[in-house]
Amino acid sequence: MASVIDPELLAEARRIQVRADRMVTDVMAGGYSSVFRGSGIEFDEVREFAEGDELRSVDWNVTARTGRPFVKKFVEERELTVLFLLDVSASMAFGSTPPGSSRRTVATTAALFVGCVAFAAARNNDKAGLITFTDRIERYVPAKKGRNHVLRLIREACAPPVPKSRSDLVAALDYAGRVQRRRAIVFVVSDFLAADVGNKLRLLSQRHDVIAVRIRDPFAAGLLPDGTVGTLPEVGLLHVADPETGRTIVVDTQSARVRRELQQRWQLERQQLLDTCRRAKVDLLDVHTTGSVADPLVRFFRMRELRGAKR
Repeated sequence: MASVIDPELLAEARRIQVRADRMVTDVMAGGYSSVFRGSGIEFDEVREFAEGDELRSVDWNVTARTGRPFVKKFVEERELTVLFLLDVSASMAFGSTPPGSSRRTVATTAALFVGCVAFAAARNNDKAGLITFTDRIERYVPAKKGRNHVLRLIREACAPPVPKSRSDLVAALDYAGRVQRRRAIVFVVSDFLAADVGNKLRLLSQRHDVIAVRIRDPFAAGLLPDGTVGTLPEVGLLHVADPETGRTIVVDTQSARVRRELQQRWQLERQQLLDTCRRAKVDLLDVHTTGSVADPLVRFFRMRELRGAKR
C-alpha cells in the first residue's frame, strides 16, 4: 500500500524547492562547478601483475608484503558524487521565534542548505545522495542524478526531526565511510551538539572531501548578527528544555554570573569544533537560521577558490 505524504510536509518541500532553485540561479551560479571538479582519475583497487602491465603501475608496498607483484588500478572519474549526512535528531527542531516569523528552525535551514547544494550538483550533472541519522541511521538514499531525484532529497530532508531522539554523529560518520566507497564530497549537516567526532572526521576525510556544516540558531548559540559570540538576552527567568533528553531547567538570564558562564561556554564550544575540524583537515561552514543560506555558501566557494589558487 502506498504511503500518504503529509500535505504540510509536501508544501514545505515545495517552498524549499523554489527558494533553493532561485538561490542557485541568482547567487550561486558557477561557484559550485569552479570549486568542486573531478580529479581525472581515481584509485580503484590493486590486483596481481599481468602480462602487458606497465612497470610504473606496480604497487611496491603491496608487492613487498605479499612477495608477488601487484599493480594499482585506476578508473577515470567523469563525475562527482555529493553525499549529505543530515542530522535529524530532536535538537534540530529548535527555533527561537514562533512559526510564521522570518527566522527558520535549524531543521528547515538544514533542508534549504541541502536543496541549494543538490540543485547545484544537478546542474553540473553530478550525483547526490542523502543519509539521515539520529542515534541510528534513519534513511539512506543512494546518489543519483537529475532534478526529480533532488526533489526527493528535499522531501526527505524536510521530514520533521525525530522527537526525543539523540544524535550519534560518530556512528553516522562510520556508516557513511562504509556505504560510500568511491571518493565523494561529503557535507555533514548538523548542529554539532554531539560528542567529540575528531577521529571519525579525520578518517572520513582521508578518502573524501568532507565539509562540516554547522546549522545554528543565533539565540541558542549566543551569536550576534555579525556571527561573533554575544551575551544571553536579558529576559528574566527562562524555562529551557533539552529536546533530546526532556530535562528542563530554569535559567536566570539577568544573572551576571550565568550570562558570563554561558558566554564562555559558547566561545569554548565554537573554538573546540574549529580546532577539531582543523586537525581532521575538514572545512567548517557556519550557516545561521537567519538571513540567506546562499550567502555563506558563496563565501565558502570563494574561500576554496582562493585557497586552490595559492597551491
